[in-house]
Amino acid sequence: MLFPLLCFLCLRHGSTRKQPRADGLKAYPIVGILPHFVRNQHRLLEWSAGVVARCPTHTMSFNFKGFGLIAGAITGNPANVEHIVKTNFQNYSKGEYVVSVMEDFLGHGIFNSDGDQWLWQRKAASYEFNKRSLRNFVVDTVRWRAKRLLDLEPERRMREALATIHGYADRIVRERRERGAAGLARKDDFLSRFAATGEHSDESLRDVVTNFVLAGRDTTSSALTWFFWLVSGQPDVEDRIAREIRAVRASSGSTDAAAFSFDELREMHYLHAAITEAMRLYPPVAMDSHCCQNDDVLPDGTFVGKGWQVTYSAYAMARLEELWGADCEEFRPERWLDEDGVFRPESPFKYPVFHGGPRMCLGKEMAYIQMKSIAACVFERFSFRFVGGEGRPGLVFSVTLRMEGGLPMRVKKRRDSVC
Repeated sequence: MLFPLLCFLCLRHGSTRKQPRADGLKAYPIVGILPHFVRNQHRLLEWSAGVVARCPTHTMSFNFKGFGLIAGAITGNPANVEHIVKTNFQNYSKGEYVVSVMEDFLGHGIFNSDGDQWLWQRKAASYEFNKRSLRNFVVDTVRWRAKRLLDLEPERRMREALATIHGYADRIVRERRERGAAGLARKDDFLSRFAATGEHSDESLRDVVTNFVLAGRDTTSSALTWFFWLVSGQPDVEDRIAREIRAVRASSGSTDAAAFSFDELREMHYLHAAITEAMRLYPPVAMDSHCCQNDDVLPDGTFVGKGWQVTYSAYAMARLEELWGADCEEFRPERWLDEDGVFRPESPFKYPVFHGGPRMCLGKEMAYIQMKSIAACVFERFSFRFVGGEGRPGLVFSVTLRMEGGLPMRVKKRRDSVC
């Protein structure tokens, strides 16, 4: 889904520049650097991260002319990230193209809307939370549009899947309406905050449900999958997590297998650091795009024009030595702890896993509680070893960063398990 998006970003203004590019990419006549995108379609995330790392300012731009599409830039520069998501927030919206690509699934929910439509959802949610050869590319694009128009495979399966998702969300909204009409609905739950004014259609409320199901399920499942894989490869990290869990149990006086309390979870600084480190290396949302509304110059001097798609790559940023040191590609939870072993956060513009500025993730704290609770309960009882072969599993670059082939594990019960 994201490869066509980035390729469309590359086509509008074909590069005619004669001078060498700072990123080392060869620019071809008319099509500019588009062939590089097509050649690396199967590893777009990793390839673009390498290009960003080679750029002196860690920003890669593509300005193509002759195809009537759009231009863009991909950055891993924290100053640029802050400019896009906070300082000049009003100039960088989701934009018509990104919204149209995701509209079938997310409608105009909080993650796929701009302006007032985004603002009212943000306010309602905030209240609740606070409490992929050039020819092949062109042919494939035409095929995709034709299959969608004629309802052929795999677009038919996509429509059926969307119907299932939307049916689930519609049922939630319908039941809420019915309970409300009967005076049985709660007034303080999440969906009720959106429905309270009575100004929003069932379709609008369905978009709300779909967006937050995605936010609360796919992102945390992606994060935990990569977290368990990383920990399984480092027994010393797993042992330290287990020791911390036992220490927290002992200090709280809890000896049974009950779920951990909020206070107990807050004391698990190393576990918090390990989850944070896993998301640094494999962010659930690896890249995030915004549309430039008016000509602008980023803090690193990169010009971006009106209508350009400007993308920041959290995946690429994690692999920049200037930001994280020579061991940036290593899984090292200790980088997040101070001398006393207390978790030390980083700037959201250096670590944009939960985004930043006005669109910063409202569910950040809830996500940490959810992930720490699951991880603590699991590691208190079991030990894991990955049995999916040597090397890193493949990356599935989609709305969220998924693991190719799943996560086959050998599970062993701990000798000191409380169960």
